Amino acid sequence: MELVRGLHNLRPRHRGCAATIGNFDGVHVGHQAILSRLRAHSERLGLPGCVVIFEPQPREFFAPDAAPPRLTRLREKLTLLQQNGVDRVLCLAFNRRLRELSAEQFVQQVLIDGLGVRHLEVGDDFRFGCDRSGDFAFLQQSGRAHGFTVEAANTVAESGERISSSRLRQVLADGDFILASLLLGRPFSITGRVVYGQQLGRTIGAPTANIQLKRVNPPLHGVYRVSVELDGVVRKGVANIGKRPSVSGDGKAHLEVHLFDFSGDLYGRRLTVVFHQKLRDEKRFDSLDALQAAIKADFAAARAQWGL
Repeated sequence: MELVRGLHNLRPRHRGCAATIGNFDGVHVGHQAILSRLRAHSERLGLPGCVVIFEPQPREFFAPDAAPPRLTRLREKLTLLQQNGVDRVLCLAFNRRLRELSAEQFVQQVLIDGLGVRHLEVGDDFRFGCDRSGDFAFLQQSGRAHGFTVEAANTVAESGERISSSRLRQVLADGDFILASLLLGRPFSITGRVVYGQQLGRTIGAPTANIQLKRVNPPLHGVYRVSVELDGVVRKGVANIGKRPSVSGDGKAHLEVHLFDFSGDLYGRRLTVVFHQKLRDEKRFDSLDALQAAIKADFAAARAQWGL
């Protein structure tokens, strides 16, 4: 899969494709249905299938403090798009210049001059352009004028309710990882590189791998039963996601994972943490002894649930 960062990096060879546009946060089952239709149209046309995404996501640009939690950071999203057969991703920087493009300018600069789109797959509620002035009807009109077809992606539902990124965020917040797996088509996980932390855990008998989140607002907060695959072996453990209120820190969310019955150097490795069950909310403890006792109880609960 080819990644193109910005319109300025598009070349003549990139013209001619079937495309879709969206955030694709989580690349859930609904997104996967869109990508399946995109593949079918790209094969019919004998052209690459291209996904247009934005970084940051538009709501993160307009209201960063109120933006919804990220289900997938960019690297994870690109991996999932590749796994779903996408040939090319055009990642547009969502900034003031892009935000001020009218719907007509967006179609002309991105879809026609940039990508030479032959087919476009979007949701029938898709809005774009300055002040969200462009809609599905406008895209159909533009397609007729410029020679590309436009099709509305079918809504995918589970238990009669539409599958969406916002629904998935709520399901994760509720700690329902079984339903989350149904909506995602896979278990929910977070991938990141292990970096040096405060190294407090090892001093209280709970060494942890500190994994880069690269999210201002993660979709989970609390203590969880988790698993990590290392060198072909599934290791079971406990993870904490939060701002560590019991210790002094930087005020940012962190992901820390303790793997049972494991000793080794994980620094610099990229780990995928799979979440299975929420054990409790994160809370502030008044002393290190109280924190240590809570961690011990978390470990015991997770071991019992794992049958260890």
